[in-house]
Amino acid sequence: MICYHGTPITPKSAAISVLRGRHGLVSFAHQADLEVVLDACSSFVLDNGAFSAWKSGSPISDWSPYYDWVFSIWRHPGCDWAIIPDVIDGTEDDNDHLIENGWPTALRGLGVPVWHLHESLTRLLRLSRSFRVVALGSSGEYSRPGTANWWVRMGRAMDVVCDGGKPRCKLHGLRMLNPAVFTKLPLHSADSCNVARNIGIDCHWTKGSYAPATKAARAVLIADRIESNQSASSWVGYDNMESAFGICPDDSIQPELFPREETRL
Repeated sequence: MICYHGTPITPKSAAISVLRGRHGLVSFAHQADLEVVLDACSSFVLDNGAFSAWKSGSPISDWSPYYDWVFSIWRHPGCDWAIIPDVIDGTEDDNDHLIENGWPTALRGLGVPVWHLHESLTRLLRLSRSFRVVALGSSGEYSRPGTANWWVRMGRAMDVVCDGGKPRCKLHGLRMLNPAVFTKLPLHSADSCNVARNIGIDCHWTKGSYAPATKAARAVLIADRIESNQSASSWVGYDNMESAFGICPDDSIQPELFPREETRL
């Protein structure tokens, strides 16, 4: 599985140390480490910045600057793909419109759509049949990866997007670079800002006799621990989740909130 480490990473020395020869992610909303990524990474992906904008309360309405940005970078030999603009808490029509009428035709092969967990499983199936890679985004009541209701929804989604346990297309997990999550899913790749966020929390590193001396060393340690794990080779099936790895809805979740969705397989 490809692990894309989110940027920016501070200080710059830590970014250079951890990204050299690895895989990176640059958000349109946070471009400070773009040159480091272009020079040091084995490969990288471009994120549209929709999540950052949504969290700030100012969602993006004009995507033309993002398209221009992607056009300026996509020919770099290390560029794997770019996330098609999406509305985090929007409707399926909103997001389909951005795919069909917004994303430039010249970038068609580079674009990766996002299926949000609050959207229908029918849309997930449709995207998996139309694109080489589909990104999975946690949203709505499923906004926190790894929670009980998130696993219920993800289990249903995997049943739809997998055939005989194998995904119908390459799957990318947005904010899913947690071994407790990706080792149970047949993901082709995943990303997170775990390195960027955790190297600066000093209280996590002060105990023990062998704490890394620098933030660069901290960054490399976190990345190594993440990358020592691998995603699942196949999906076990929703009905086998509990027996396979002990994941099932807890008693506080109402079963009727998560009915089986009908899809045309």
